[in-house]
Amino acid sequence: MKRSEILDSLIFFLLGLSILLFFISFFQKDRTSKVEKDVEELSLNLYQETYQLKKRMKVLEEEFMIDGQAPHLPTFSTPPHEINAILKNQVIALHKQGLNVEQISKQSALSVSEVQKIILQLS
Repeated sequence: MKRSEILDSLIFFLLGLSILLFFISFFQKDRTSKVEKDVEELSLNLYQETYQLKKRMKVLEEEFMIDGQAPHLPTFSTPPHEINAILKNQVIALHKQGLNVEQISKQSALSVSEVQKIILQLS
């Protein structure tokens, strides 16, 4: 056999093999479509749960509005010896703006007595 005959037979063999593999690929299961369906189902479930949570939150907010009372949220204040300079400056600035002690207390998350002590330190 000549070299050209071997190359010709190798090319025909590879061509036939490629055609055979091409047709086999049509009969293989598409794994990506299952994954896509799973992701789509998961995202739909997520959207539904988010919608349900938003709906429940809206109902709870409306109940609080109907009751006329906001839920009591605890206010945390730091002890007087731990009040930092930034917080003191905020209290002083609010006092200079004309806010009363209760308003300053709410905005700064300090107790009324702590706000009063800071204001008295100015004098």
